[in-house]
Amino acid sequence: MDRRDFVAALGGSPLFFHAGLSASSAGQATAGTGSLARLRDANRAVAGSSPEAVAEDEAYWLRVRQAFTLDANHVNLNSGSVSPAPRVVSEAMQRYWTLTNMAPSYYVDELLYPEVELVRRRLAAMFGCSPEELALTRNTSESLQTVQLGWPLERGDEIVSTTQDYPRMLTAWRQRERRDGVRLKLVTVPTPPPSMDALYDRIFAAVTPRTKVIHICHMTYTVGQIFPVRRIADEARRRGILSIVDGGHTFAQFPFTRDDLGCDVYGSSLHKWLCAPVGNGLLYVRRPLIARIWPLLAAEAAQDDDIRKFESIGTYPIALRTAVSDAVLFHEEIGAERKAARLRFLRERWMRAVEPLPGVTLRTSYDPAQACALGAMSLAGMGAQRLTDTLQRRWGIHVRPRFVPDEFECIRVTPNVFTTLDEIDLFVEAIRTLATA
Repeated sequence: MDRRDFVAALGGSPLFFHAGLSASSAGQATAGTGSLARLRDANRAVAGSSPEAVAEDEAYWLRVRQAFTLDANHVNLNSGSVSPAPRVVSEAMQRYWTLTNMAPSYYVDELLYPEVELVRRRLAAMFGCSPEELALTRNTSESLQTVQLGWPLERGDEIVSTTQDYPRMLTAWRQRERRDGVRLKLVTVPTPPPSMDALYDRIFAAVTPRTKVIHICHMTYTVGQIFPVRRIADEARRRGILSIVDGGHTFAQFPFTRDDLGCDVYGSSLHKWLCAPVGNGLLYVRRPLIARIWPLLAAEAAQDDDIRKFESIGTYPIALRTAVSDAVLFHEEIGAERKAARLRFLRERWMRAVEPLPGVTLRTSYDPAQACALGAMSLAGMGAQRLTDTLQRRWGIHVRPRFVPDEFECIRVTPNVFTTLDEIDLFVEAIRTLATA
């Protein structure tokens, strides 16, 4: 079966499969008649308006919401863990699944694997790096643990991180402590800190001549605190220290590029703010460092300096990966600046409303340089887990509790582009009810 026959079998038009047009291109063309086309209409209506003005245009964001398949009886304020994919993405994934199941060993190798390079190029263009520096992974944990476990370290070498870095990453370093005799040093940080300078100072106060790695979050998973990555990475490189940045919560949440960060290594999950299918991530490694890092699974010596050595994980559902291009398309249709302005607007709306309530402690800064979508709060007399359970049981609001042992606990509130003002206001009313009970 050739490509024309394939599209006809799927109920599509073989018109899109002329010579040189890929399966993903055809998918984008047909999807344009649905939710993506409606989003483009909405974009034309706000053309010329600033991102800040569009952030408050509820009619525009209701059109964006209609691009998703959501449960209107459930308020999802936990996009920080995983986000739903818009219809254009889920439909693309279904097309790729159908193609895979028609003849997996043939169509995957002949049609879908070649398209992975298109995905790589699109993501590299978003991040501002070479495609030869970007590996496609399944999530942030796989991305960063590839480097954490593959970077050469000797007994007594030190790694500086924070108590608010992601537990999976700290577990990887603790395994290297047990296996290799390295030392993990954890820094505490205030929530929120008085300034970005305070974060920089705390990191380098822990650095010694034995420090070989600085591992920090671009944005913490606990309270959404953005770190001064570029300043930390520049100083780390000056001192000959590897900089690893956990970007699990930042890629496609707000605009930045590789050059804005300047780090050696960056990993992220694409099923969070890019709204790609669950099970997609990326790993950036600065080109001169690729050959020094051992992959998680064995690769041929010929691949030593090839970023693709980090992708050798065996059989994988490739339909998940090829649909990432459709997620990039959807993200770019909204626009990174417009999206970030809306997310900051939603976070600030609920934070300003609950701040004066008795017993409420905000743990996220209002400074737009230090926060975007993620915000966190604590309520006196009600632990994070109980507060989470109460919001779900009484109001149908889903948030995520976060715990930093011996420091604090909170709920993390993460709206997305599909979140309405009515949902934000319902959350505020719920907190008001609990705070004044």
